[in-house]
Amino acid sequence: MLYQSSDDWHNAPHKRVLFFGMSGLGKTYLSNMLRDQGDWFHYSIDYRIGTRYMGEHIADNFKAEAMKVPFLRDLLLSDSIRITSKISFDNLSPVATYLGKPGSPAKDGVPIAEYRRRQDQFKQAEISALMDTAAFIERAEKIYGYPHFICDTGGSICEWIDPALGENDPLLEELGRHCLLIWLRGDDAHSQELVRRFDRAPKPMAYQPAFLERAWADYLNEMKLEASDVDPDAFIRWTYAKALEHRQPLYQHMARYGITLCAHEVAAIKCPEDFDRMIAAAIDAA
Repeated sequence: MLYQSSDDWHNAPHKRVLFFGMSGLGKTYLSNMLRDQGDWFHYSIDYRIGTRYMGEHIADNFKAEAMKVPFLRDLLLSDSIRITSKISFDNLSPVATYLGKPGSPAKDGVPIAEYRRRQDQFKQAEISALMDTAAFIERAEKIYGYPHFICDTGGSICEWIDPALGENDPLLEELGRHCLLIWLRGDDAHSQELVRRFDRAPKPMAYQPAFLERAWADYLNEMKLEASDVDPDAFIRWTYAKALEHRQPLYQHMARYGITLCAHEVAAIKCPEDFDRMIAAAIDAA
């Protein structure tokens, strides 16, 4: 690990952490709190994906939809209007909207072939954004003068790491070289709440290609459906609990090279001093 003891952590002039885990367990809460109350630079992977690596894909999708409307089509062709997304730390909807949900276009779904293409775009974008971490650590200090650094990752980070490679996985090796990896882990109650929350408002997700193929084939077989008949919300609701189960051992593998905080512990952190104490204790317990 980047810090071998609580003393290493407390005495470090530059603290660098990376939060990972399922969405909804406190990654962005901690990032915002540290940014607002302390000398921490907040590097949002999802924001970087949307602004640097998928911005053109997102804007082109907006334009393709606008071209279907004669009034907007004429304005676009005459270069009279500009269509862009307004992504912010607090509004990453354009990324999710572009990613979409697989299923019947008549139900606002994305045909599975196009969905696979967008999934691959997102995978490459997320890996690239994660590999930019070291560059942003340098920028945060040299340009903005921030001594401490947070890498706030998306829930799908674990999908792109190969456990069979162990510490030699290129992504895991690179991130562990520059940041303390911190798994924000939920218990069974948290998982049940995440499933309930997702069921109320299903949102697009990124999946490991092999997992997606299994889930898609199993769903079509179980529901006796053709791909063109799939309700996209029904599919991703059905898939979500399976995705939680699929990701758990991947997160556990990543946590071998860092530390773990329970989501209950995260909720008790109210200030940078609380955070420092809890991280120090977790390092000594690792």
